[in-house]
Amino acid sequence: MAQQTEYTGKQIIVLEGLSPVRKRPAMYIGSTSTTGLHRCLFEIVDNSIDEALADFAKNIWVIIHQDGSATIADDGRGFPVDIMPKYKKSALEILMTKLHAGGKFEGEAYKVSGGLHGVGSSVVNALSKWLRMEIRRNGKIYTQEYSRGIPKTDVTTTKATKIKKLEALYRDKITGSTTTFMPDSAIFKETMDFDPQTVKNSLRDRAYLIPGVSFHFYNEKDQSEYHFYFDGGIVSLIKNLNKNKTVIHSPIYIKLEEDDKTVEIALQYTDSSRETLLSFVNIIKTEEGGTHVAGFKSALTRAVKDYSQKIINGKGDKNGEIIGNDTLEGLTGVISLKMPSKDLQFEGQTKAKLGNSEAQPFVAKAVKEGLSTYFEENPSEARNVLLKVLLTVRARKAAKAAREAITRKGLFDSLGLPGKLADCQSKDPEESELYIVEGDSAGGSAKQGRDRKFQAILPLRGKILNTEKARIDKIIEFPELKDLIIALGMGIGESINREKLRYHRIIIMTDADVDGAHIATLLLTFFYRHLPEVINGGYLYLAQPPLYKIKSGKEEKYVYTEEEKEEFVTELNKKGKPVDIQRYKGLGEMNPEQLWETTMNPENRILKRTTVEDAQKADEVFVTLMGPEVPPRRHFIQTHAKMATLDI
Repeated sequence: MAQQTEYTGKQIIVLEGLSPVRKRPAMYIGSTSTTGLHRCLFEIVDNSIDEALADFAKNIWVIIHQDGSATIADDGRGFPVDIMPKYKKSALEILMTKLHAGGKFEGEAYKVSGGLHGVGSSVVNALSKWLRMEIRRNGKIYTQEYSRGIPKTDVTTTKATKIKKLEALYRDKITGSTTTFMPDSAIFKETMDFDPQTVKNSLRDRAYLIPGVSFHFYNEKDQSEYHFYFDGGIVSLIKNLNKNKTVIHSPIYIKLEEDDKTVEIALQYTDSSRETLLSFVNIIKTEEGGTHVAGFKSALTRAVKDYSQKIINGKGDKNGEIIGNDTLEGLTGVISLKMPSKDLQFEGQTKAKLGNSEAQPFVAKAVKEGLSTYFEENPSEARNVLLKVLLTVRARKAAKAAREAITRKGLFDSLGLPGKLADCQSKDPEESELYIVEGDSAGGSAKQGRDRKFQAILPLRGKILNTEKARIDKIIEFPELKDLIIALGMGIGESINREKLRYHRIIIMTDADVDGAHIATLLLTFFYRHLPEVINGGYLYLAQPPLYKIKSGKEEKYVYTEEEKEEFVTELNKKGKPVDIQRYKGLGEMNPEQLWETTMNPENRILKRTTVEDAQKADEVFVTLMGPEVPPRRHFIQTHAKMATLDI
């Protein structure tokens, strides 16, 4: 593939104006929540990454400033600044103010890039209260400032803005682009704060995918900084993902280059029952997969089945019992596809799913050939992989038998609801709530205090099974979990049907102490690992019971945090009033009226919806806290001990 070094205004093509962006921002960045906010940041980062993919940039800087703005800089070629004769304006201004303007449509300026639609910079500009561009080219610094997408000035040659971490860029006259922008609060009403952890994780992922490029992240709010550089590429990423897991073989690396496409694949099996599969196209994470992932999965199954046919002594897949999902259990895999940006077909600007049909056979060929060769050359590790898959087959059969046994008894339908479930009168899932309550005592109070029209109560006795590594057959055998599965009505495993979920608010209500937190964590693990549809649908909540009841004369108040308690007590002490403080250590200490008033009344209660913004990070935390390996858990506790509030 010939390298295109020229990048000027001749290569910029304009398709339409910028006006639709502020009217319908979610069409371009997915949402106006925290996800869309970070999408803006990484649209600019990905522009710099395009320069790195083209071998022009070796460093990318990201800075979160005290005032909430962000700066992204690189040492690439710098945006074009020459005048475009057709528009009689600088190419920089056209790039930043026209919706479909970019150097990616004809594949000349960038052979490989994460951008298809060419809207990244202009969309961020349109959704920013203000934005400033500084371009280092031709030994000069060119600047232009904008307000909500409208230029405030012409492109001028001037001095650079003083940003401490970037002084060397200007002092040494390195070429490149610097973008500083302030998100518009009129657009991002939910939050204006960039999450440092989200930024750090995303930059780290990108560093794994582009060996040899350095990523520098500075957070001025807490003066922290992180630098990422990996020579090992996606093999290093696989090792990091599996650092707290028990692996059964060394990472397998596959690479295929053909015509103008390149795919890199790394995979490794662990003794876990979970699948972790990350996919990227031109460094952009494809959260919903696509044709490249479909090609990977089909070829993985074929390769394992073909090798299994060669295994003797009764350990092979003689009867064709291995199915696709069997080869995914315990797998950690990374797929990184690079192909010409002009040919990319994504579903929407957020690039969540690849649609190119040619990607599927290309990736499948790489996986089939690569794995077949690896299995032949590494028989010992190949056997470990096969034995892992065959163990999954047996577990799947056992789980199916267990499910069928329960189904035959009629326990998965509404006629066989658990006896301990106090169901609600309503049969409409949208208005129905299920409280999962710790203990019979609290369960009794909840049953008496509830509104039985729409609130159901399911008390759990003791701590439930840790399902981090439990298979479905073991889960179904555990009485408390079996009752919960039956009460929910949507099944589990292969039988899951979200349409049959009987409650659209499932509320975990446990004591406000360490044991209560442990039980809540066990329940969260169960839902995250085995009923993720409940979390993804936004149906799972945590109730927040009060910590204290504070009385002073006729005045009384329930408070939910230590800070709230101190503030109210201080206020009462200023009045010189005696204060009586009652600490609630368990839900059972409250009578039905108090429980209703503080924790169950929709007009007064506090519910925290459970969401998963970063599945990769969530998976890592669950493995660390709930998995079998003690050292990672000990390290986590020691690291975060100072953040804990002790109830002693």
